[in-house]
Amino acid sequence: MSEQVRVIDYTFLRNLDEWVKSQRRILETFKNVEKRVESGDRLDLIVATRAAFQHMMRTIKAFDNWLQDPVIIAHLSKEQLLEVWKTMVEVLEKLLEIDIKHTSEVREMLEKLARDGKLNPLVATTRTGEEETGRRPPTLAI
Repeated sequence: MSEQVRVIDYTFLRNLDEWVKSQRRILETFKNVEKRVESGDRLDLIVATRAAFQHMMRTIKAFDNWLQDPVIIAHLSKEQLLEVWKTMVEVLEKLLEIDIKHTSEVREMLEKLARDGKLNPLVATTRTGEEETGRRPPTLAI
């Protein structure tokens, strides 16, 4: 009886190579943008930050898909999984810390602007008492 030799689909490996190359290019792009964005205007900051968020979400989704792929998870060692876990917890903690800090600061700023009558009337609206639900950041209402 002959042993069956399992082979890997080399297209799959090439796709992994392409993903890594793409991620390296994107990393270099963000490093170059980082050098210029601080001297840019508010729109430059918004566009760069949104691009970063979009790419983080894309990468997180890909990582999540990766951890659902039987070919991958069957071969990852506990040490590799632990490394990913520890890194992701650090990233999550940092993200939550900045979200808490930024949201609290913006809330305080908006309340002060409202008290001082300095809210931009073109973007402030009057709310009729209905409450929003969910995590979606609330639309400014006075």
